[in-house]
Amino acid sequence: MRQFSVKVLDDDDREFVEVMRDLGIPRNVASMITYLANVDEATSREIEIGSNLRQPEVSIAMRTLRNNGWVEEREIKKDGKGRPMKVYRLTISLEEIIRHFEEEKKKESTRVMENIDRLKNLSQKLSSS
Repeated sequence: MRQFSVKVLDDDDREFVEVMRDLGIPRNVASMITYLANVDEATSREIEIGSNLRQPEVSIAMRTLRNNGWVEEREIKKDGKGRPMKVYRLTISLEEIIRHFEEEKKKESTRVMENIDRLKNLSQKLSSS
C-alpha cells in the first residue's frame, strides 16, 4: 500500500472560508479557492481530502473557477492503465480573486441602493395620490 500526504485546511484557512461565505460565496467554491491558494497544484482527490469536500462539490466548484478563468488543469498519466489524473492550479492571485468579489459586491450594493431610491420615489407618488 502506498502512502502520500495531503495538505489540509487549518483554522486560519477555515476562517478565510467562513468570511468568504459571509459574502455569499458558496462553501465549496470558498473551500476550493482557499485550498488551491495554499498549494502549487493539486489533484481533485487531494482537493477532496484537503478541503473536506465531496467529489460532486469539487466538480461544481471547479466549474465556477473554470468559468471565471481562475484555474488551469492539466493531465498526467498514471502508471499502468486507467484514465490520466487531472491536476489543477490557480492561474491568478488570491488578491485578484478578492478584488473580483469586491467589485461584484460594490455593483450589488449600488443596485440595492438604486432600488431603495426607486421605492422612495414610488412611495411618494403613492402617498400623494
